Amino acid sequence: MSIEYAKPYKDEEVFQLLRPYVASWFKNKYGTLTPPQKASIPIIKTYGNVLVSSPTGSGKTLAAFLGILDNLFELADQGKLEDKIYAIYISPLRALNNDMYKNLITPLEEIKKEANISVDIRVGVRTSDTSPYEKQKMLRKPPHILITTPESFAISLVSPKFSEKMKDAKWIIVDEIHELAESKRGSFLSGFLEIFEDLVAENKISRIGLSATISPLEEVAKFLVGPNRDCKIVDARFVKEVDLKVISPVKDLVHASEEEIGNGIYKTMINEIMKHKTTLVFTNTRSAAERVSYKLRKLVEAEKLFDADMIGAHHSSLSRDLRLEIEDKLKKGELKVVVSSTSLELGIDIGYIDLVLLLSSPKSVSRLLQRLGRAGHHVRSISKGRIIVVDRDDLVECTVLAKLARERKIDRVHIPHNPLDVLSQIIIASTIAKPVNIQDLYNILKKSYTFSTLDYEQFLSTIEYLSGKYELESRNVYAKIRQEDSQLRVKRGTRMIFYMNSGTIPETSLIPVFAENNRYVGNLEEEFVEILSPGDIFVLGGKTYEFISSKENKIIVKSAEGQRPTVPSWFSEMLPLAYDSALEVGKFRKEVAKMIEDKVDTKKVVEEISKKYCISKHAAFSIYEYILEEYLFTNGKVPSDDLILIEIYDDEENRRNFIFNALYGRRALDALSRALAYIISKDLNVDVRISVSDNGFILTLPDIVDYNIGDIFNQISVDEMYTILSNVILRTEMIKRRFRQTAERSFMILKRYKGRKTNLDRRQLNSETLLNVVKEISNFPVLKETIREILEDHMDIKSAIEILKKIKENEIKIEVIGPNTIPSPFAHGIIAKEHADVVLAEEKRELMKKLHEEVIEFLKRKGIDINLNYTES
Repeated sequence: MSIEYAKPYKDEEVFQLLRPYVASWFKNKYGTLTPPQKASIPIIKTYGNVLVSSPTGSGKTLAAFLGILDNLFELADQGKLEDKIYAIYISPLRALNNDMYKNLITPLEEIKKEANISVDIRVGVRTSDTSPYEKQKMLRKPPHILITTPESFAISLVSPKFSEKMKDAKWIIVDEIHELAESKRGSFLSGFLEIFEDLVAENKISRIGLSATISPLEEVAKFLVGPNRDCKIVDARFVKEVDLKVISPVKDLVHASEEEIGNGIYKTMINEIMKHKTTLVFTNTRSAAERVSYKLRKLVEAEKLFDADMIGAHHSSLSRDLRLEIEDKLKKGELKVVVSSTSLELGIDIGYIDLVLLLSSPKSVSRLLQRLGRAGHHVRSISKGRIIVVDRDDLVECTVLAKLARERKIDRVHIPHNPLDVLSQIIIASTIAKPVNIQDLYNILKKSYTFSTLDYEQFLSTIEYLSGKYELESRNVYAKIRQEDSQLRVKRGTRMIFYMNSGTIPETSLIPVFAENNRYVGNLEEEFVEILSPGDIFVLGGKTYEFISSKENKIIVKSAEGQRPTVPSWFSEMLPLAYDSALEVGKFRKEVAKMIEDKVDTKKVVEEISKKYCISKHAAFSIYEYILEEYLFTNGKVPSDDLILIEIYDDEENRRNFIFNALYGRRALDALSRALAYIISKDLNVDVRISVSDNGFILTLPDIVDYNIGDIFNQISVDEMYTILSNVILRTEMIKRRFRQTAERSFMILKRYKGRKTNLDRRQLNSETLLNVVKEISNFPVLKETIREILEDHMDIKSAIEILKKIKENEIKIEVIGPNTIPSPFAHGIIAKEHADVVLAEEKRELMKKLHEEVIEFLKRKGIDINLNYTES
C-alpha cells in the first residue's frame, strides 16, 4: 500500500475536469476553489481513496461531493443514471445528516437551474428516525446519494432487499472521521466497511474521509482504507490563519478572591462579546455551560447591553428540539452568544461565528484547534479565539497549548484495536448476509485497520462464545450462530436480535443513592458511579457522603459531613489532558526552572516567556512566580516531563499522603496510580485511597506510617503491569458497569427483545450475576474486552507503561521530599481539584490561598523571603 500526500491542482485544471455547467455554477457562486477542493476533486472524480483534513468552513463538504455530483450529471447526460445508490455518506450525528441533506439539495437545484436541465438526482436520509413508510419508498426508488449513520449503514447491509440497492455503490464518504476513529463506533464502522466491500458490494469502493484537525494523518488514512490499500491525503489543516490569545482575568491569580476572579472572568467575556457580532463560548462541562449562560443573561439584563434572549446554551443533556432550535437561531444570526460544552465542536453548520471564547483549558491541541475552527466560517477568514484561565495551573497549561496550536503540533489520536464486543456484532452480521467460511471471514477482518492485528485465537474464542460453546444457556445466554465444519451460519431469530440491538453507544442511567438505613438520598449519573471506590467521599444535594458499596442497581452511602470530598461531582465529565500535551507542559516547567537555576534576571525571564509564548507580561510573571515558589520549596526539584517529585505530606487529619507530582495527563496516571496503590496496599495491608488529576495523584494512607515510597517503582516490572491492573480493576465498581455495556454490545444481554425494551436495572443485575460466572472461565472474550476497554480506552495503560519504562531506564528521575505538613505549590491544584468546579469555586480558591500563605511562611522559616511585586516598565 502507499499513503501519499496529494498535490493541489490549479483552478482551471480542476474546472476542465467538470461538466461545463457545473464549473460555471461553481465559478458564479464561489469564484475560486479552496485548497482541499483543488487537491481532492480530481482524486474523487477518478474513484481514488482520499482523506481530507481541513478546518470548518474550508469547503470540505463540497470537496467530497462536487466530483460525485459531476459524475452523476455525466451519467444522466448519457442516459445511464439508474435507480440505485451510487454514493453513501456516513456521519456520526443524525443532526449532521439533516444538515448534509440541505447542503446537497441546494447545490443540486442551483446546478440544474444553471444548466436548465431537469435531471432527477435524488438524495435520501436513512437513520433510526426514518419512518417505515420512507424506507419502503426508498426500496421502490432508492436515492442516488444515501445519507446515514454507522448504525443504520450496518443494518442496511443485512437487510436483504435494501443491501441489493447498495451493491453498486462507487463511493463511501465518512464524515467527522476524527470523532469516529477514537471510539468503538469507529471500530464498528471500520469492520462493517470490510463486510460491505467483500460480502455485498460488486465494485471496488472509493473511500473518502473528511476530518477536522487530527494527527497523525497517516494513521487516520489507514483507519479509513485499511492497512493494505492506497490512499491520498489532502492536508489542509492549517489553511486558515489563527489569532489566539490566553487571557488572565486578574493580575494576581493567587491573592484575588473568588469574587474578584469571577468578576474578572465575566468582565473579560462581556468585553470580548461586545466587540464581536457572534461569540461561541466553550466550557468543559455541561453544568458549567448552564451556569455561565445563566450568569451572562443576568449581567446583560442588569447592564442593559443587549436583549438577553440573544444568549443560548447548547449541550448534550438538552432535548434534541432545544438543541436544534439553538442551532437554527445561530444560523439565522438571531443569537449573539451561545455557551456550549463539547456539543458544538462537530461540524454542524451554525453559520458565522467571529469569536470563540474558551473558559479554561480545552485539554488537547486538537480540541483547541477544532473549537477555534468554528470561528471565521470561511477559508479566507481568520479563526479568532481567546482562552480565559481560572488559576495558575490553568495558565501554565493554556499558555503551552496555545503555543502548540500556533505551531500546529497536534496530539496523537487513540484508535481502539481489536474490540471483541464489536467483533461479535460483525461476525453475526456476516452470517446474516450469507453463510461464511471462518478463515475467509478472518482474512476479510484483517483488511480493517481496527482488526489488522487481531489474534486468530481471540477470533476463534469469540466464535466459540457466539456458537454457545461456553454452555451459558442456563444463564439465558443462547447461541447466535452455528458452526458447520468450517462454515458459520446464522441461527433463527438472530437477524431480529441484530436489528434491535446492534450499535456501540452505551445506554447509561441515573443510579439511585441510599443511606445505610435505606433512606433515599438522590441520584448519580452512571459515569460518575463507575469511578467510585469504597471510601470515596463526594457531594450530593449539598451534603457529603462516603461511598460504601453498590447493590444491584443502587449504591449505598453513609454521611461524611465535614470530610473533604475526594471525587468532585463533575469529575466524570471532565476532559482529560492529552498525554502528548502534558509532556510539553512538563518541558515548559523545566525550561523556566532552568532559567531560575541559572539565576537569570526576573525581568529577563518574564520578557522571554511573554515574547516566546505570546502572553501579557503580568501572565508571564504569574508563571515565573509560580515555578520559582516550587523551585525554592523543593530545593530545585521542579517536577517536569523527566522528573517525578513524590511528596510525603502529613495532613491535618493525621493521614500520610504520597503526592506524586507527575504531569502526564489523567488517563495515564489513572492506570499508574492504581498499580502503585495495589503494591502499597499489599505491603502494608491497608486500604489506600487514590485521587487523580492531570498533574499528578495522591495515595492516602489512613494513618502516618513509615514506608519507603522512593523504592516503589522497583517493585513493579513493566511486563507485570497489564496483569496487575487487570486484577485490580476486577474489584472495582467500573468493571460491573463496563461489563454490562460490553455484554450488551456482545448480545450476551439484550437491550431489546421481541420488540420490547428490557429494563436497565434488570440488565445490570443480570450482568453482575454473569460477571461472577465468567470470571471463572479462562480468556472469556466479553470479560477480556471489558478489561481491554478500561485499561486501553478509558485509561491509557500504553503511556503508563512508557512512563514506567523510562523510570527503569533512568530517563525519568524520581525525587522524594518530606515528610512535610505543607504541600508544595504544584501539589495545591492536585489537592484542591477535589473541592469544586471551575467558575464557581469559593472553597477551592480559599483553600488554594491558605495553602499558598503556608508555603510563603514555610519559605520564610527557611530564610527565603519572596516579595517580587512585579511591575511592567
